[in-house]
Amino acid sequence: MWLPTTGPAAGFAADYLTLHRAFFDRTLTVEQLDSWRHRQLRRVLDQVATGSPFYARHLAGVDLASVTPATLDTLPFTTKAHLREEMLDVLSRPLAEAVFFYETTGTTGPATPCPRDGREVVASNAHVTESWASIFRHHFGHHAPRVGLMGPTEVHSFGDTLGDVARNVGAMNAKIWPYSPVIGFAKALQLMKDLTLEVICCTPGVALTLAKAAEHHGYRLREDFGVKLLFVTGEMCTPALAHNLESVWGADVYNILYGSQEAFVIATACRNKRMHLSQTNYLIEVVDPETGESHGPRGSGELTVTMLVDGVKPLIRYRTGDAVVVGASDCDCELPGDLVQIVGRTLDRIELGGRRRTAGQIESAVLTGVTGSAGYQVVIDHDPATGGDRLTIRLELLKDLVDDPARVAAGVRDRAADALGVPVEVELSDGLDPIVSTGAFVSWKAARIVDRRVADDHETRVAQRMAGRRGYDT
Repeated sequence: MWLPTTGPAAGFAADYLTLHRAFFDRTLTVEQLDSWRHRQLRRVLDQVATGSPFYARHLAGVDLASVTPATLDTLPFTTKAHLREEMLDVLSRPLAEAVFFYETTGTTGPATPCPRDGREVVASNAHVTESWASIFRHHFGHHAPRVGLMGPTEVHSFGDTLGDVARNVGAMNAKIWPYSPVIGFAKALQLMKDLTLEVICCTPGVALTLAKAAEHHGYRLREDFGVKLLFVTGEMCTPALAHNLESVWGADVYNILYGSQEAFVIATACRNKRMHLSQTNYLIEVVDPETGESHGPRGSGELTVTMLVDGVKPLIRYRTGDAVVVGASDCDCELPGDLVQIVGRTLDRIELGGRRRTAGQIESAVLTGVTGSAGYQVVIDHDPATGGDRLTIRLELLKDLVDDPARVAAGVRDRAADALGVPVEVELSDGLDPIVSTGAFVSWKAARIVDRRVADDHETRVAQRMAGRRGYDT
């Protein structure tokens, strides 16, 4: 594992990894974990109050000395809007102390800086390393698989983070981003075949587009490639979508990690395909997305995190914007930590048929029972005859993977109508709008939903512009 060799970060890494090992060996007592959390919260609060221009203002007037992990709700929230407005003023250590500089993609607003120092790299990557090591042992035994990494941009942490994790577990990795003008889909597919890559890490959207590109370039997914695992991240992947991806690739699909550029890796997948929170790195709150009332560390609502690693940019009560369900673990895997299910962004909830639906509910209604699909899009219209809503689901099916497309379409129509309580029609498409591939960059809603009841919002317009550069015939 990469470790800082000099300065305060090196001392932190030594202490942290001792704690981390005990946490994963389950020899760390509740009292020891609580002591770590209290101590690190105090350290982080002292640091941001004096080192961050933003937090010096934001936390002014709060008695920080009295704040404990149990009284986080006495502190104000940090939001994505704060990060966009304050930029480098959120940092509480000098930028020069960082070892990496990253940015958010900046597709829906200003790209915000996300530097990381040695402390943050070690603490975040340690949890991903445990996840990968466990899953690889489960699937490959002592064999170290060959890994293909398909990250979004050069200033995104994807390549560095997962490249380091692959090295930590002894796996060769090749960074082959198919949307790069240097690589392209044809070259990415050729490298996947020539290198016999066994694990592909990408977004669910890229996995589907790769399948379409393989068909376009004359490849057979099962025969020409050696892919055994798809590690997907970066956008929502419901169990229904994961099952469909497995049917397309003939590979096991893991929704491998959950996190963000701003907050690092918050949860990692275990061999049972369940997501465990990195509870040595964060204090977790689940809050009501409307009122902001905190339900504590478990429950249903919007995930809010306070970072315990005193790196360059720790965040206090950061509202992730993601709807989750958090509960105690009953998993028999090797990973500790509470379980979290990602339901979708709070902003992606949609009024449909008189009820508010989450992104996960809509995707599950469309894809449950579907195999061999290259993607979907949902069109919402107002039905003047009934005064209610009606849906048109555009569904793309891959050739040779579906024996009876009409039967699949009828099944989708009936199941979606029953699940969502509105009339549904299904259109089989030979090629969906490229906007469906923009989900990881913009949002699931902008990529997957055409809501004709309302005017296009900013995210939809951004996704439409981006779609013009998302071809796979290169």
